[in-house]
Amino acid sequence: MKINQVEELVGITKKNIRFYEEQGLISPERNRDNGYREYSLKDVELLNKIKLLRRLDVPLDEIRRLEIEEIQMAECLDRHISHFTHRQKELDIMKEMCKEMIDAGEEFSTLKADSYLEDMLKQEKGGVRFMDVKKTDIKRTKRAPIIAATVTILFFICMIAFMCWSELNDPETPIGLAAFMVVIFLAVIVGVLLALKQRLKEIEEGEINEASKY
Repeated sequence: MKINQVEELVGITKKNIRFYEEQGLISPERNRDNGYREYSLKDVELLNKIKLLRRLDVPLDEIRRLEIEEIQMAECLDRHISHFTHRQKELDIMKEMCKEMIDAGEEFSTLKADSYLEDMLKQEKGGVRFMDVKKTDIKRTKRAPIIAATVTILFFICMIAFMCWSELNDPETPIGLAAFMVVIFLAVIVGVLLALKQRLKEIEEGEINEASKY
């Protein structure tokens, strides 16, 4: 079946389906005649599993480990329950801080934030987190394109250095060809940087958060 049909059956967007493919969570077959993706009922079933676990806020890495049977479902969910319990304690602490600010009659214009920030710092030293836990997924997803781009750029920098070295040490090397190759390598580096910038922008603007809803 086509991706539009899968979108209707599973109830998630094509963008999210593509995202899960990029993450290696789903691998639909390709039509040999036209190269288009052909989704099966097995793919639909797998996407429903991913949708369920993501709605329970199970991280993508853990879903991947479940797929390859590196961890068992009970192990994953038990750890997740512990996470929810710990997170609930953190939420209770934040609720109490909010109540404390209300009881103190705090107003934005006169709010003395220092004392509350100091209290937060003490709580954080004790293991409490006041930040959004979903940022973990974003950081992990950013890491892969950054590493790939860095390796690619370093490779082409080495090629440029090699071309310059060859030109200096081998007078028979055509200077026009060397200059042309250097320009090509520089163009590739610029292209990689632009692609990386776009990819990080997509991640930052909510690709992960969008996918985490399903």
